Amino acid sequence: MTFSKAGSYEYMCAIHRVLGMEGSVTVTAAGVHVPDAAPVPAAAMGPAIPQDKGYLVEDLGDGLYWVTEGAYQVMFLTTGEGVIAVDAPPSIGDKYLKAIAEVTDEPVTHVIYSHSHADHIAAAGMFPADAVYIAHEDTASQLARERPIPFGTFVGGGPVPAPTVTFSDTYTITVGNQTLELEYRGPAHEQGNIYIYAPKQKVLLLIDVIFPGWTPFLELAVAEDVPAFIQAHDDVLSYDFDTLVSGHLGRTATREDVETQKEYVLDMQSNAAKALQTVDFMTIAQQTGFENPWLMFGTYLGAVEEECADLTLEKWGELLGGADLFTASHCARLLESLRID
Repeated sequence: MTFSKAGSYEYMCAIHRVLGMEGSVTVTAAGVHVPDAAPVPAAAMGPAIPQDKGYLVEDLGDGLYWVTEGAYQVMFLTTGEGVIAVDAPPSIGDKYLKAIAEVTDEPVTHVIYSHSHADHIAAAGMFPADAVYIAHEDTASQLARERPIPFGTFVGGGPVPAPTVTFSDTYTITVGNQTLELEYRGPAHEQGNIYIYAPKQKVLLLIDVIFPGWTPFLELAVAEDVPAFIQAHDDVLSYDFDTLVSGHLGRTATREDVETQKEYVLDMQSNAAKALQTVDFMTIAQQTGFENPWLMFGTYLGAVEEECADLTLEKWGELLGGADLFTASHCARLLESLRID
């Protein structure tokens, strides 16, 4: 829907009318719909980002560092013979190079792509062309495919160096006095999304699965495989780690954060199953009629999604940042997975 000027509006769309629902929206001067949102809980907040730099770099121990600008996260490892950099989000961009320069004068000699998504790696072109670029073989394949628009265009980045080293299951990289263990356990987020483990430091990196203090991003963080996304929580917990670098938002994660998100996701899955069992398809079909199947099924699935979200938010609405905004989208993915996976 569109609005001609700023203000608050009552509305009732066609599907809401069938369900007897109505709501309101707030429209800014730019004509953008800004929904009401619950307060962000304290557990979702990370450390303050120094405003004079626009990024934070923290020591995770034994030459391993974590960098964030408040929305994305990376890590890098100093080895005595060069820096191993993991990922390169355009939102951090050259601030990543500044963070590295704060703690070492070693050059970047190795770059690891956690997966193929441009929002996490499309600034990798800033690294030396002669560095060793490492990725899972599926990531290499996805980066090599043809695109209608250049890679990274819509996230502020650009095409990246092709991986020079690929692997299928596991790969261990040792440079100087440091070691990282890379492992692929399936499409927890997308094909090729890998676990990167620093055994000496007991730090694990897995991107776009765990969101400490927050609900995951929209639709289970756009997970390609819902059962694999759920399984990833147990896979993460199988590692002997103290700190998890998860790729997004303003702080690192703990084992407790993983346990919390696992409980939240399993609660949503249970509530999706309950909603599928209790929302009556024929009652809704009688209201929509059978002439337009997409109206009928869209209205039904929307009602199931809403029931799942309502049940979930009774417990989680004030516990996780953004739960009020994205839980319904997670429910939509989960109920479809229960129906067809």
